[in-house]
Amino acid sequence: SIMYGCNNFCTYCIVPYVRGRERSRKFDDVVAEARALVEAGYKDITLLGQNVNSYGKDLDEGRDFADLIREINAIPGDFLIRFMTSHPRDATEKLFRTMAECEKCAKHIHLPVQSGSSRVLKAMNRHYDREKYLALVDMARSYMPDIVLTTDIIVGFPGETAEDFAETLSLVEQVRYDAMFTFIFSPREGTPAATMPDPVSREEKQVWFDQLVETANRISGEKHQEYIGRKLRVLVDGETGRGEYNLSARTNGGRLVHLKADPSLVGSFIEAEITDGNTWALYGVPAE
Repeated sequence: SIMYGCNNFCTYCIVPYVRGRERSRKFDDVVAEARALVEAGYKDITLLGQNVNSYGKDLDEGRDFADLIREINAIPGDFLIRFMTSHPRDATEKLFRTMAECEKCAKHIHLPVQSGSSRVLKAMNRHYDREKYLALVDMARSYMPDIVLTTDIIVGFPGETAEDFAETLSLVEQVRYDAMFTFIFSPREGTPAATMPDPVSREEKQVWFDQLVETANRISGEKHQEYIGRKLRVLVDGETGRGEYNLSARTNGGRLVHLKADPSLVGSFIEAEITDGNTWALYGVPAE
């Protein structure tokens, strides 16, 4: 964890009320901890925050989250830097440029959109609209054409219509996320959304949700098929106990790879040749 709390007050979210306002850890303390982890042999470091993009705004040090990534990237060693979660409101060109230029930074960003409808996004108090979000996606891909994009989407926010949901589906088709975390709206007592009129039935929301999941799974499967035949650098992170594909690994972009390989490779970066893929994972062997 590099920061705690949140200042955004999305209308469906209880976090600012229970965890308080954003509080960033000192820049040098985070870098020192990362250096100690690398020296201890860790290969995969994830920087965590409710909204990591806004890291440092409360410190008055003149250094932001992109600067933190760059400083950790400069630590000697062979390791990956990951982070989550990012709020689109604070995703900047500086961040995307830094990710592209820092060879140890994973080329993956979790960028929760929540809805494809600008009207619903305004009701959610998300501080961006559909057009701004899509422009961010285009900017990220201009710096990192192969970036892995994942997201969160809420279905059935109070007042959402079938037309609003259709906009969400069309955004998903346009962006083509590698993976999505999807939810049916659940009211949290104490948040503004919990008191908003919500005329759409749970049954109708379930129909929308099923459509979204079907779309997400299809796109994920299609994108995983595109990996077949490629050689990728992966970090082997453990044994699966699942037959011939006995090891698990992660790509730079965080995609799960089931490997057929010797257990002695656990804890190592290797080149893997991808031989198959489905909706949920890739399959591979060590590249010759």
